[in-house]
Amino acid sequence: MWAMGEKGAHPGRDDENVTFLGKSADFKGNIRFNGTIRVDGRLEGEIHTSGVLIVGEHAVITGVVSAGTVMTSGKINGTVTASEQIQILKPGILIGDIRTPAISIENGSHFHGMCDM
Repeated sequence: MWAMGEKGAHPGRDDENVTFLGKSADFKGNIRFNGTIRVDGRLEGEIHTSGVLIVGEHAVITGVVSAGTVMTSGKINGTVTASEQIQILKPGILIGDIRTPAISIENGSHFHGMCDM
């Protein structure tokens, strides 16, 4: 991902933008990003991406989430909007209102809120 030689391997692809918020990170504020972002730490505020948001098992997000696709196995407490889909994976917890055209909730995960599809 960081090697210069890899950049030319897929010319014209915009999905090479990947951001990672590590397990020990504690972030407060707003994040706006185009591409894929993985959160394994704590985030309080807003996160916006047109790509994929991956929330790791130990991650905690409190606030507003907006993404193309949201895949969570961590904890989200807030309003979530996805233009493509939301996937709540075991042992994920999503508390809050969601808006998405498609949702999947894996057995063993939890959702508490309202869903607008």
